Amino acid sequence: MNKKNYLSIFAKSFNWAGFFLPKKIYEDSAKLYAFCRVLDDIADEKNDLDSKIKKFNEMRNFLKETYDAVNEKIDLSDENKKIVHDVVTLAKNNNIKKIILDDLVDGVASDLKKKIHIRSIKDLLIYSYRVAGTVGLMMSKILMVEDRRALKGAIDLGIAMQLTNIARDVIEDKKMNREYIKPDFENIQATLKLADMFYESSFSSIQKIPFRYKFSIIIARRIYRQIGRKILQKGNMENYEKSGKIYVNNFEKIYHTIISIFDLILIYLKELEPHQRVKEHAIISQEVDLDERI
Repeated sequence: MNKKNYLSIFAKSFNWAGFFLPKKIYEDSAKLYAFCRVLDDIADEKNDLDSKIKKFNEMRNFLKETYDAVNEKIDLSDENKKIVHDVVTLAKNNNIKKIILDDLVDGVASDLKKKIHIRSIKDLLIYSYRVAGTVGLMMSKILMVEDRRALKGAIDLGIAMQLTNIARDVIEDKKMNREYIKPDFENIQATLKLADMFYESSFSSIQKIPFRYKFSIIIARRIYRQIGRKILQKGNMENYEKSGKIYVNNFEKIYHTIISIFDLILIYLKELEPHQRVKEHAIISQEVDLDERI
């Protein structure tokens, strides 16, 4: 049986950008995304909370068991276990620290509550690092990035994309008793302004990504940022609510792919800038030591 490609099914923007990656790198990216998707699916399924927590903890324990195994036979009796095994192999082959995988799992586990009510920037940043900054950091390792400035930029890009997700999914999250931000247009705008700061911080660091991977990351960054701009164009909460899920269509993806060529040129014309989100990283590091992860 062929493995399901979660990237092509559930992540259209990332899958589009992935077209410009070498096949092996694309496949590794798909394995990482599949793991993220499995965790999210458990947290989001409609079962009672105790059942979800039990299932999630079983997955967490299997991750630890698989990571600690040395030449032992691992039970791969279902698709989810195969996905966990794949991501552990991926982590070991790409020098991805286990603590980063643990951060991701902890982030998704924090969604396993009857009600989520985030109100501080600190908690929003820590959550966004855990569920998405970690993914940016792991992707950078898959892309063979070693430069510390670039690794910080990868975290920033992940956080920017997660903040975009939060701004896009306010209504959907509210139905699930999740409020990462206040459900009004003013807070959506503020969240997207914060996301833009992280998108800006991530741009210069793309200089330090190997050439054959640069264009794909530039495209993913540009297309995902466009989701936020489309949200802002709604102008008010009434229009936002009427819009349904906001996304970038294929025509827009083609346009932004072409524009990304100019971003690629600009990368080579700009000097590498110092990291811009030092303050925000310091806030996150009050709870999660980012230097230890990088």
